[in-house]
Amino acid sequence: MADPLTAIFEQIKKYNKIIIHRHQRPDPDAIGSQVGLAEILRASFPYKQIYVVGKHIPGFDWIGEMDTIDNQTFDDALVIVTDTANAPRIDDRRFDNGDELIKIDHHPNDEPFGDIMWVDPDASSCSEMIYSFYQRFAKELTLPQKAAHALYAGIIGDTGRFLYPATTPRTMLVAGSLMAAGANAAEISQHENEITLPVARLSAYVYENLQILDNGAAYVILTNEILEQFGLTEAGTSAIVSLPGRIHDVIAWAIFVEQEDGHYRIRLRSKGPTINELAKQHDGGGHPLASGAKAKDEAEIKQVIDELDQLTQSYANQK
Repeated sequence: MADPLTAIFEQIKKYNKIIIHRHQRPDPDAIGSQVGLAEILRASFPYKQIYVVGKHIPGFDWIGEMDTIDNQTFDDALVIVTDTANAPRIDDRRFDNGDELIKIDHHPNDEPFGDIMWVDPDASSCSEMIYSFYQRFAKELTLPQKAAHALYAGIIGDTGRFLYPATTPRTMLVAGSLMAAGANAAEISQHENEITLPVARLSAYVYENLQILDNGAAYVILTNEILEQFGLTEAGTSAIVSLPGRIHDVIAWAIFVEQEDGHYRIRLRSKGPTINELAKQHDGGGHPLASGAKAKDEAEIKQVIDELDQLTQSYANQK
């Protein structure tokens, strides 16, 4: 069988309708890889119908906007899903209504889906993978400025502006190539660095109330009542996830955010200890150093905190 990139390109050339999805609650890499691929295909195959779908997120309009399509559009269409580890997280549940389904992702492939899968956990981001796809078939593809803009935004988002360990020499070469293709690095970084006043005030609350245990595990619990005080919803908390990592004594951390039904979404991050196995034990998963999970009640919150503390203790003992 052909390698996945060749197989994907053959399907792209075959279909006249291509619909690109990404995950729910998108981040810059989800939107960037989705829009970046769409803009490459629109520039390369102007006669094809290329759509990007999912919930409209006003805060990401500067990367690209979603299309509104009816159910019939999925007839005889190729569907591509970017930056999504498992099918339940795909935004727009019509993803299964097309002729063929392709998965392009950089998370561990614990829950395979699709007719063709291209998964590279070593890539910094799905946006970096989309550039690699363009590069492989550059003789037949065009990289417009809009695509470079979106893909650079995705890479910046998933590397924390090149702060995280997933940043490799390859990542920097790709970023440079995207800048050469028209991505405005300073403008994109400014977009991703800015926060609203309510988020700034929530950030102060996180630093004031962060609990740091002796072994370097840290956590903060954000209830619906607390979020209401700052005029924020759960979706508005994404900007504060990285904050504990700036503290020297913090090795790994959990941010518990209450949902409308009373359970808690858990955002897990680490500077060293592998945390995705812990996440899997609590209805989650993700990368070794960046994962998500769920806690149904206060008892499970305590369990996650204890397990995170054990991980940081083991990590300290190994050093």
